[in-house]
Amino acid sequence: MASELPPQVQNQIAQLQQVQQQAQALSSQKAQVELMLREVEAALEELSKLPEDAVVYKSAGELLLRVDKPTSESELKERKETLELRIKTIDRQLERVEKRFKELQEQIKRALGSKRPVAE
Repeated sequence: MASELPPQVQNQIAQLQQVQQQAQALSSQKAQVELMLREVEAALEELSKLPEDAVVYKSAGELLLRVDKPTSESELKERKETLELRIKTIDRQLERVEKRFKELQEQIKRALGSKRPVAE
């Protein structure tokens, strides 16, 4: 069937597949970042339960380093902000990719003279 399609439509279908792969990759990245964010939030919650003079350790490669609670909280809050910003960035990228996907879908439908949706 691909050989029956005009080159322009074949190119649009290839672009559609690339955009779909981009969306899947971004969704996967977002899931990973959300998982990291939940871990940071859980660590912050546990830290909040500890007294100010509690002994806290953080992992640095294969080492555990002793840090004071305020330093640990500060580092985790900064990490949380970074992860939240990354999620917002991925969301914006996903919106652009989804918009491009829909545009390509419409172009292909028009080129094929079809009103039925292209497989997603």
